[in-house]
Amino acid sequence: MSLIAETIISAMLLLGGAFTLVGAIGLARLPDFFTRLHGPTKATTLGAGAIVIGSMIFFSISGKGVEVSEILITVFLFMTAPVSANILAKAAMHIGVRTMEETKGKPWDQ
Repeated sequence: MSLIAETIISAMLLLGGAFTLVGAIGLARLPDFFTRLHGPTKATTLGAGAIVIGSMIFFSISGKGVEVSEILITVFLFMTAPVSANILAKAAMHIGVRTMEETKGKPWDQ
């Protein structure tokens, strides 16, 4: 395996780990439900996607080929995270989950 390929794979894994860490910290530290929803749906999705893409690059370069399961994991991850976040946010709005005092604008009250 060449140095360039190893560098790209390492960069994807580090980028994925960094995004996943930021998403986890956001989930733990943000103050209310709606702001916490951004951590796992935005940063963690990108992190897991970068890790799977790094895995796909590694196995395609090492001669084992890209498996269908890796492609399906990536596709379903990017399809289901925004949809589930939207459903969670709508459900929280309908049951009246409180937001922070500093939250500006409440489009569901109009």
